[in-house]
Amino acid sequence: MSNTTSKRIQIIDALRGLALAGIVLVHMVENYLGGPADEAVMEGMHAGTLDYVVDGIIQVLFRGKFFALFSFLFGLSFFIQMDSGAKREKGYALRFLWRVLLLLIIGLAHHFIYRGDILSIYAILGIFLIPFYKVSTRTLLILTGLIFLGLGRFVVFAFNPDGLLFFEEMLMPESPATKAYLELLRTGSFWEVGLDNSTNGQLMKMEFQFGVFTRGYLTFAFFLLGLLVGRFKLLHEFEAHLNKLSNLFWAGGIGLVVALGITIAGFSQMGQEFSLESWWAMIGLTGMDLANIALTLLILTFFVWLFAKSKWQRRLLHFAPYGRMALTNYVLQSVIGAVIFYGWGLGY
Repeated sequence: MSNTTSKRIQIIDALRGLALAGIVLVHMVENYLGGPADEAVMEGMHAGTLDYVVDGIIQVLFRGKFFALFSFLFGLSFFIQMDSGAKREKGYALRFLWRVLLLLIIGLAHHFIYRGDILSIYAILGIFLIPFYKVSTRTLLILTGLIFLGLGRFVVFAFNPDGLLFFEEMLMPESPATKAYLELLRTGSFWEVGLDNSTNGQLMKMEFQFGVFTRGYLTFAFFLLGLLVGRFKLLHEFEAHLNKLSNLFWAGGIGLVVALGITIAGFSQMGQEFSLESWWAMIGLTGMDLANIALTLLILTFFVWLFAKSKWQRRLLHFAPYGRMALTNYVLQSVIGAVIFYGWGLGY
């Protein structure tokens, strides 16, 4: 194995391990709810000042960023697998399709336990990723940019002013559906929770993914970003591209400032009554997404910069084994979290 190839695998595994560790922290702080928390649950999750400090740190540095890194790496891995197949003159598309179908089955089983499952979404979006392998770089850049700028959200809202596609009510902390679900987690059996996850939970998840919250559209955009980074070989040969990555770091910093301005401008126009049935709310939500994207870019480029230093590389490589078993660890952490928090488990 060449030195370049070895480093490529190491940095990707280490970054994937870091992303998964961040996801675990976010889910643990959220008590593996897989949805919004009402006021009573929030009070229970914030018993002291330290809880607010930790949650604030998670909100700023982790929530919405490490899922993005994980999604980005899915797209990058897709490119590596397709590119490797092309070099061997063997089409990899059918094999990749088979793998995402298996991932869909695993994801549906995982969703039975934890409705915050992302594997089934990855599998569905992964099918649509296959045709983009040969799409021009220019087209990919334009499409990725448009999605990041909220194209999916604005189209959904334009045709559905109430913002709803799959569920009968907006997923808000005090909505009846949220309260019913939280009560089910407190008192329901394993089978009751699982069956609700597989019915109402699927609709709620699809609403979150493809309604005005647009997590699914952003996930696909990060897939495309990973595909692009693979084409440019920014992580394949990261040491040769440190200057470009440095420019991306500063672009992320500038983007963060702009995104915060958009967020403030959008939400400040709404007055005291907050409602998602407003174009200003859509602009504010897009600003929040752009801020998360900018922070993800900062985390990614800072990680690569540290990894290029031998002293830090040895430390960051501790994440690599965790990243190499990402699927197993992702599912296992959900099972452990459900056992700890849900009523059919330890009930914490």
